[in-house]
Amino acid sequence: MKLAYRAVLAGATLGAALLAQPVQAAPAEAELVSLVERHAQAQSQFDQATLRAITADNYVEISPIGEVDSREKMLSFYAPESKRLAPQLRVDEPAVRILGDMALVSVRLSYSTNQGGNARTFAMRGGYVARLIDRQWMLVSAQYTGIRPPKP
Repeated sequence: MKLAYRAVLAGATLGAALLAQPVQAAPAEAELVSLVERHAQAQSQFDQATLRAITADNYVEISPIGEVDSREKMLSFYAPESKRLAPQLRVDEPAVRILGDMALVSVRLSYSTNQGGNARTFAMRGGYVARLIDRQWMLVSAQYTGIRPPKP
């Protein structure tokens, strides 16, 4: 009887531990989505200081046209003197996978602009890799892939 009681107790303890995992992961997932949103907004606003603060020194970015850019090249693109009018941005459809001190985050980045009465919309998928560095999530990589517009 004691053996059966211990098995039930062990099973209940294991079950409680497994149920607690998503609860603990949820804050990290929200933090990672927020990190990606801050990154996208900082790019739209040419906010070099934020980009520098949330990217690791070894950050690498692959542009929508396939160019591989170092962190310094990415930062130079967003220099304040290069700032131009940016389209409206919406970040949605997040998917987060946490793998220890690394995380993969993918989102849809939707852009819309209206210049001279011409409305234009386009979207990309952003794939991000984040790493936990000194208890803070930092982006180490981003890759962008265009989404084809629906056929008429």
